Amino acid sequence: MTKAPSAIRLYQGLSIYRVENSTKWYVRVWDRKAKKYIVKSTGEESAIKAKALAQELALSLLKAEKPVEREFTFLHFALKLLHRSRLQQQSGDRSKGYVKALHWGIQNEDWGLLRFFGEKDVRQIRTQTYQEYMADLSKRRPDMTASTRNTLMATLRNVLKIARDEGVIDAVPETPRSRVKDNPRPFFRFHPIVEKEKDVYQKLLKQVKEMAAQAVSVRGVEITDELYDLILFLTHSFVRPISSELYAIRHSDITVADDPRRLIVTIRDGKTGYRSANTMEAAVSVYDRIKKRYPDAKPDDYIFYPEYTNRTTASNIVQRQFREVLKEGNIQVDEPTGKQHTLYSLRHTAICMRIINSEGKVNIFNLAKNAGTSVDQIERFYARFLPLSKEMAKNLHSFGD
Repeated sequence: MTKAPSAIRLYQGLSIYRVENSTKWYVRVWDRKAKKYIVKSTGEESAIKAKALAQELALSLLKAEKPVEREFTFLHFALKLLHRSRLQQQSGDRSKGYVKALHWGIQNEDWGLLRFFGEKDVRQIRTQTYQEYMADLSKRRPDMTASTRNTLMATLRNVLKIARDEGVIDAVPETPRSRVKDNPRPFFRFHPIVEKEKDVYQKLLKQVKEMAAQAVSVRGVEITDELYDLILFLTHSFVRPISSELYAIRHSDITVADDPRRLIVTIRDGKTGYRSANTMEAAVSVYDRIKKRYPDAKPDDYIFYPEYTNRTTASNIVQRQFREVLKEGNIQVDEPTGKQHTLYSLRHTAICMRIINSEGKVNIFNLAKNAGTSVDQIERFYARFLPLSKEMAKNLHSFGD
């Protein structure tokens, strides 16, 4: 059996090693320009002398590379993009989530854009350079989804667009998108999509009512009718069950409006930034019960679980209780998709209900705007997976009134 060579790593991309039955040390150094390792014999038996020669070889390779002036590096324009995004967030033009995603894509130590492109000359970045990055990314993170890879691609293009706008490059190179498999979102099936006896959404409401009546406790916190109202509110308001949307809503963010009867909810820092969301009429009744539940509420008080000033704590309590309700009701899985239900399933249910219950007449653009998403998202993840009812088929064939 052959013994593995004895190796000493000096630093990343540079090491010396000795093979079996040899007294001489070899040097292995990564040539960044040629993108391959160079292997040479040092002719030395002493590890100390071999290390010195290895470092000389590495330095000679670096000297042969013409250094890139800082104002032409990818890093220079990436920092400009991050600075610009922070200013846009402060002015309300960009959401906190957008800025966080940029930082994540650019600065991740393991596979972020800076790790590969940081010191590269933007004038030398080509489609092939991008493809080399994607190949390296596939090796490092073979489990990364196509959607995440496309997010990194979009971030790369945004950096290069700044270089283009400043006249440093003429055009942004082609960066082919990774093919994304569109999977349907899990939602609580409801009538008329399913028969009344198979209406999972109604089963959910019944289950939470029963557990609230029994004062079931989850980690020391009782399930109450407030959880029931929160579920209804999510289903009839289209807001996301996250700290910056649902749990950030205060009484001052709510306006009751008529014709049609509804709430106008101000989302100040949602996933897609600022928006005003119109609810369905059922949300008005929920809000009436909230005001009775907290008769002394001040305008700046949160509408749900206001006793928890830490909104992450409130969110965690709701999620734990909701999971317990799903477990007791045996409705943890959306059977058609095989995916686990979460609070987000209520938002998905809300969007699907509007498409189905409107009998195909809802304006998809208005629905997308109200829900803080895009027409593309609704078509890809909701509408295309819903059954075409008789009423929707009639709508498809209509010529207007």
